[in-house]
Parts: sequence; C-alpha cells; structure tokens
Amino acid sequence: MTETPFSTRLRQASAADWDAAISHRFVRELSAGTVPQAVMRHYLVQDYQFIDRFVALLGAAIATADSYAARLRLAQFLAMIVSDENTYFVRAFDALGIPAAERAAPVLDPTVRAFQALMGEAAESRSYAGALSVLVVAEWLYLSWAERHQGPLPPDFVHAEWITLHDNPFFRDVVGWLRGELDRTGATLNAAGQARCESLFQRAVALERGFFDSLYAVAGEPGGTGTVSAV
Repeated sequence: MTETPFSTRLRQASAADWDAAISHRFVRELSAGTVPQAVMRHYLVQDYQFIDRFVALLGAAIATADSYAARLRLAQFLAMIVSDENTYFVRAFDALGIPAAERAAPVLDPTVRAFQALMGEAAESRSYAGALSVLVVAEWLYLSWAERHQGPLPPDFVHAEWITLHDNPFFRDVVGWLRGELDRTGATLNAAGQARCESLFQRAVALERGFFDSLYAVAGEPGGTGTVSAV
C-alpha cells in the first residue's frame, strides 16, 4: 500500500478550513466578476502587504534548501512574484484609483498581521520543511480555487488576471514541485518535526479562510463567510 504523501495528509487535517476557503463567497464572486468594488479594493490593498514577507519566506527557503536544483526552482518562482504578480497589483491599483499612501502603508487587518507573523515564524525557523509548509498552503490553496473557475473569464482584467495568475502551466508546475519537496522533506522528519510542519500548515489554512471572511466585514458588506449560498 502506498503511503499518503505528507502534503496530502496535512491538507486532509485542515479539510474544513481548506474547503471553506476554496469555495468561499469571495472566490465565487471573483470567478463571476461580481466582487463588490469596495471588497476588491480592500482585498488587493491587504494582499499586497503579504509580498514583502512572502519574498523573505522564499529567501529563507532558498537559504535552507538542500540542493542547488531546489534553490534554482525557488529563485525562478521568486522572479515571477516580483515581476508578473507585482505588475498586476500596480495595474489593478491604478485601475481602481487606489492612492500611493494606501498602497504602501494601509492599516492592516488582524488576519494579515497574523499571517505576516506566521510567515516570519516559518522563515526564522531555519527549516526548509517549515518554510515549505507555509509556502505550499499559500500557493496550493490559490491554485485550488482558481482551478474551480469554469467558462469565460470575467471581462475586467482585475478579476480575470488574478484567476489566470493562479491557474496556468507554470504556476501548476511550481505548486506540484513545492508539494513534492514538502512530501520529500517531511518524510525525513521525526514526529516532532512533522508536528511543527502540521501546526504551520493548519494555521496558514485557517488564516487564508479568515482573511477571505474579513474582507466583507471590513468593507461593510454582509455575508463574509465560506458557507454563504452560491452566487
């Protein structure tokens, strides 16, 4: 019997929050192109604040990876984050009329501060598997909701390109590789090391769901929950 991969086991342990996040009202409305503008503005401004800590986390993974080949793959992914994805944010901010001050130094939601702290914790652990545990959530969960989109893309690039940035051959390959690295390194850990990875993974999934929930409350919209009936 083939043993269940480590990343799959971690996702299964977080199934309730994972499923709520990838089927969330925000995801459904994004796919339909109907996210209220106040919610989309708030989402993009807050999500942009993840990039600095995310880049630092990728740097920690590069520093602690156990092979040059792994460092190279991570560096290639880092290049995409600071080019294509960053360019999308700038274009979206311009289209939505978001002022420079709000882009650079907004008041952060509690879930954003908590996620930044979690990425810092994973980076400072000096553990390749620990860094991967948070990276895999951030990328695999986004691929999972983006893959659920069916039919034509929304007409507004602010919605459409956020979907295609997270569902394309390069990104799918990166997510598969990250999962494979977590599977490989996780299998070598002792019970305590695996438990630390599981804690990082589960907290990251819960924060992803919590972030989506918070968008509607902060923007003054009702129904910010993963269990609202389908749009």
